[in-house]
Amino acid sequence: MELLAYLTEGNVANFLLLLLRFSGIIAFFPFFENQLLNMQIKGILIFWLTVLFIPIVEVIPPADMTILEFIVAGLSEIMLGFLASMALQIVFGMISFGGELISFAMGLTIANAYDPVTGTQKPIVGQLLTLLALLIMLALDYHHLFFYFVSSSIQEIPLGSFMFSDNYIQYIIKSFSNLFLIGLTMAFPIIALILLSDIIFGMIMKAHPQFNLLAIGFPVKITIAFAVLIVIIPAVMIHFKREFLSAFDALTILFQ
Repeated sequence: MELLAYLTEGNVANFLLLLLRFSGIIAFFPFFENQLLNMQIKGILIFWLTVLFIPIVEVIPPADMTILEFIVAGLSEIMLGFLASMALQIVFGMISFGGELISFAMGLTIANAYDPVTGTQKPIVGQLLTLLALLIMLALDYHHLFFYFVSSSIQEIPLGSFMFSDNYIQYIIKSFSNLFLIGLTMAFPIIALILLSDIIFGMIMKAHPQFNLLAIGFPVKITIAFAVLIVIIPAVMIHFKREFLSAFDALTILFQ
């Protein structure tokens, strides 16, 4: 009987809107949008998170909400998850872009492999850096930050009333410009050394025409690139850690 008394129109609308908010977040947030996670598992996770967080929902939608108004409110909840995830996905885009530049400089652009995270083909170096970044993200207590963001969004943004601000648009535009700049900065040491090795090989071929560049040059360039990559990976991951935490802090713009 208590359950039936709880199933009022306002509480049911609350539950459905919170379910849609979790659906948008789980569908687009890093790690949770992993293609290796079964859809049934995602569905169960969304349902149980909704059950756990429904007690902290205070604002109840009006009982006379029409179907059209409810659909618009549901779309705003999904938009919240999409826009919030965009700030975090841009940080992973920096790592992926830097890895693609490194693969291009090493001559491994054709050597693509299936990426189980995104379900697409990626260069090997870019996939390696992305997986390392994912491990760093989990080491930063990403699940705790995730729960904190959800609880803050429920308290600050009433269900069905999300509207993004101009400040968030400006932040996304600035982040997109930093994506290419930071990605190039990460790959620059390897690109510079490989360019220097190309100049040296060109001078050797000029002095010794019998020098076989295809047999000697490419293995040497790949070896140099991997040696430098091992050296700069700690700095790249430290930079990723700083950018990731900064992006998570910037999500508070959505609450303004």
